[in-house]
Formats: sequence, C-alpha cells, structure tokens
Amino acid sequence: MTVQNVARIQAAVAEYWSEVRHVEVSESTNTELLATGAPGVVLIADQQTSGKGRLGRVWEAPAGANLLMSVAIDLPHTDDLGLVSLAAGLAVVDVVPAARLKWPNDVLLNGKKFVGILGEIDMRDGAPMLVVGLGVNIEWQEDCLPTDWSTSLNLQGIQIDWDEFTIDLLRALGKRLTQWRDQDTMLIDDYRAVSVTIGQRVRLDTHSGSVVGVVDSVDEHGEVVVDGTSYSTGDVTHLRPTH
Repeated sequence: MTVQNVARIQAAVAEYWSEVRHVEVSESTNTELLATGAPGVVLIADQQTSGKGRLGRVWEAPAGANLLMSVAIDLPHTDDLGLVSLAAGLAVVDVVPAARLKWPNDVLLNGKKFVGILGEIDMRDGAPMLVVGLGVNIEWQEDCLPTDWSTSLNLQGIQIDWDEFTIDLLRALGKRLTQWRDQDTMLIDDYRAVSVTIGQRVRLDTHSGSVVGVVDSVDEHGEVVVDGTSYSTGDVTHLRPTH
C-alpha cells in the first residue's frame, strides 16, 4: 500500500505545508527535496533506491512497506539544531501514543525501532533550509525486517489508513517543528516525558570513544547527559532491557 489521495492530504495539512508532492520512486526524498524543494514542501515516495540514515548509514525498505517522506522548513536560526530530530521523533509519538523515544530519535514500540529520522541542512543561496526525512515501517513481513531490533506497525498489531496516518503525522510534524522554530521549552519537556533513555544505564559510543554511565537527563539543547556530562552525538545502547 501507499498514500492514495494526495489532494486530500494537501488540503488537510495546508496550515503547515504549502505543497505535497508524491512520486513512485526517489533516490532519496531528502536528497531530492534538498535539490528541488522549498520551505513548506513535502515529498512522499513509494520507494527509495538510496535512502540515507543517521551517521551515513543506508536506509533500505521494500516498496509499499514504509511511509517515506521528507519535509522542508526555513531555518530562522541555528540554535539547538539537535532538537530538530528529537522534535520529529516526538511528532511520531503524538500519532502513535504507545511509542517511546530512545535518544536521540529512535522511535520504539515494545523496545523495537520502527522509524528512521534524518535531518539535513542546505545553506546555499543565502536562504538556509532544513529538510527532515522520516521512514515509518508500516507493513512488513517479519522475516524481511533488517534487524532483530526492528519492527513495524502491523507487526505490533496497529493497522492504519495510509492517508489518515500521513495527515496526522504531517500535522504533528508541523506543530513540533514550529515549537522548535519558536524555541518553545514545552518541546523538550514533552520529549523527556516519553524518553526511555533517561534514568537508564547506557553505553554511549562517540567518535572519541565509549562512555558507560547513567543518563541523568536530556538537556534543553537536546544533548544527552551521562553522569553529569553532556554529549551532542553518539549511539546509545541501553544496558538493561527497555520496555
């Protein structure tokens, strides 16, 4: 399956998004939107041939299994850019309330990841633009999942209407990214409320090495605080199960 009625989606999200584009195949919705988009534009693809993930990883998905889309907004400031991907993850939780967030932006159901998020910036032409891409696992066969810690909505017993889900997610993204743009402190408060990383004993792998400790909080800049020290990037491994 995939989205069906793009005109309906466009009308329903016009408060936040001026144009919704839909293509059958894209090399990468982020790459395409960075090249051809403008603030307020959404690009949805049925399939990606060279999808991108965090830290340069490849994002792969069979056709019709994922909601693959990117959104573009203007970049009025460069403060706390780390909050952008957190805001996108929180938008998914707004639509799938059973989900929880593992720092920075892994969206989990029953401890398994079902969403990939990647933010990128275009600083060309003196008009900075921020593009946020999401890949939501909607309908997967269990034996096709890329990892043991992956899942999808259908495998978690959640059935959705593709168009309604897309509308709800785009509205939630519009709201949460507006909070980031307006530097609304409610954004990080809401993130902390659904974080499964805060209070966990973790291993944080960074470019300079690994740190093991307890996560005190996620600070106002979106950085993870481990035993009193803030870190802006890295991969977190929970050292006890997440429920």
